[in-house]
Amino acid sequence: MRDRRERFEILVGEAVDSLPNWVQQRLDNVEVLIEDDPPPGRRDLLGLYEGIPLTERGMNYSGVLPDRITLFRRTIEREAGADETALKEAVRDTVIHEFAHFFGISDERLEELGRG
Repeated sequence: MRDRRERFEILVGEAVDSLPNWVQQRLDNVEVLIEDDPPPGRRDLLGLYEGIPLTERGMNYSGVLPDRITLFRRTIEREAGADETALKEAVRDTVIHEFAHFFGISDERLEELGRG
């Protein structure tokens, strides 16, 4: 069990590190968390963004708690199955999806872009 979680943490770190430089430079006041399971009633949730998107931060944005991007390990592992490559892709896709929300991109727009 611990080995799977450690491997998942490594994959998440690799996915975040692989984001383009312009994205990395804008990552301000955001943290990435890993939970084993999503909240009750949201069994199929892969990730969740909670916070104030960059597009909504005004001049008075200061002293607020960090935004949170949470990845739900068991849900992502279940979706990927036993294939390591599929797991790596699912982690990366979820990271990209949730960081898109951090940048103010809606689920609808992500669908239009083929990233939903």
